[in-house]
Amino acid sequence: NASNIQSWPIPGWTTHWFSVAWHNPDVRSSLVLSLKVGLIATSVALVLGSMAAFAIHRFRFFGRESVSFLLLLPIALPGIITGMALNSFYVFAKVPFSIWTIVIGHATFCVVVVYNNVLARLRRTSASLVEASMDLGADGWQTFRFVVWPVLATALVAGGLLAFALSFDEIIVTTFTAGAQITLPIFILDNLRQGQQFPIVNVVAFVVILLTLVPVMISQRLTRDTGVLRRGTRAV
Repeated sequence: NASNIQSWPIPGWTTHWFSVAWHNPDVRSSLVLSLKVGLIATSVALVLGSMAAFAIHRFRFFGRESVSFLLLLPIALPGIITGMALNSFYVFAKVPFSIWTIVIGHATFCVVVVYNNVLARLRRTSASLVEASMDLGADGWQTFRFVVWPVLATALVAGGLLAFALSFDEIIVTTFTAGAQITLPIFILDNLRQGQQFPIVNVVAFVVILLTLVPVMISQRLTRDTGVLRRGTRAV
């Protein structure tokens, strides 16, 4: 919007506010923090989510279904419940608010996304592929590298992209775990409530939507049927 006030219809279009937003130190620091949190939370989710999916898929043990339920619980709980619980824990344990308190909060639900993607791909993959590899003399590492990894690669990338998208625009859990730190979604909320810098807020909101929508679209394409071999079927 070329105007510096909110109006409709829009009197004109301009890219001037993108430059203004980029040179705003608050916007840049919020962007850097959001990117750091998103990337770290996604990395944690990829490791923990993949390990959990392998454990649930490959092993049969007492309480397996309960563990699976607990893994899925964070995505089902309202964000305000998760945020309040984490905030209470941090205060009780006297943990100072930092980027790591935000990462822990985001990782709780990012793990679920990766776990679901990897577990779904493992269930679609025939166990005979691994068995055939081992029968032909491949060791565990070779089987993982040449059989399991190619099958899981797109699921991991898709899960990671979705996890990053969820983390990048998260505001409810972040509000309870960030302390005085400001991510991009919190920057938007604060400035909307104060009624200041509306043109800059519009730019920041556009960036948040873009950086959330693009990973989701890529993830959707990656999770289409990729011709994973199943028992009694052939790859396409």
